[in-house]
Amino acid sequence: MDSNKLTAWDVVEIARNPKRKTSLDYILEIFDEFIELHGDRISTDDKSIVCGIATIDDRSFTVIAEQKGRNTKENIERNFGMPNPSSYRKAIRFMKEAEKFNRPVITFIDTKGAYPGIEAEKKGQGEAIAKSMFEMAKLKVPIISIVIGEGSSGGALAIGVANKVYMLENAVYSILSPEGYSSILWKDASRYKEAAEKMKLTAKDLFELGIIDDIINEPAEMDEETFTKVSDNIKEHIKKDISDMCSLDKKDVVEHRYQKYRKIKGFMEV
Repeated sequence: MDSNKLTAWDVVEIARNPKRKTSLDYILEIFDEFIELHGDRISTDDKSIVCGIATIDDRSFTVIAEQKGRNTKENIERNFGMPNPSSYRKAIRFMKEAEKFNRPVITFIDTKGAYPGIEAEKKGQGEAIAKSMFEMAKLKVPIISIVIGEGSSGGALAIGVANKVYMLENAVYSILSPEGYSSILWKDASRYKEAAEKMKLTAKDLFELGIIDDIINEPAEMDEETFTKVSDNIKEHIKKDISDMCSLDKKDVVEHRYQKYRKIKGFMEV
């Protein structure tokens, strides 16, 4: 399939493909070592977000990643990649640990959104998302976020406040799903394909709008050889950016992140 001929909805379908590589696939390919860490020290260990310590060459990183499953059993275990409040609190715990030990933070975004269940709301879903964004905004170590599949709603943005944000070519990043957009704005869920075009949710659209910093090229259908090449490309982005940013003073790292979001501006009629 020619990526230049893909519609926005085609990209959404690729990003949602259950056979698409997950965060853990990329983590194990990109990093030399990875040790998973568990629990939010308040309630439980929600497996829809994976946290841990990883290395590339002699440098250590804190990794925070949204993780989907490949089949029904895995999806139930991972809550279909939709984080509960305990996931975000776990992420915050390890962000603060990263700051304490001066480790850069790498996040992998791949979720249809934070879990919308009643229990999640009772346990403070909105507060957990807001707190995660707040802590990321003022974290004194460099942060890189990579959108590898679906990046939807506050569930994605909660771990996406970074110095650098990258997207795979066939990933999407948006405020909500095209189905949700068409249902809410047009009261017609059947117009989801039209909504996908209007939402400007593809990597190409978001790069042109200045929302993301670069696009990681990938084919519409990925085999193991191209997966290795894509992973190597991500690794090179990480190594270069962290090398550049680690020379900055801690206050400058925070200011760099602040200015990134201050520069995003403009309106578009749709």
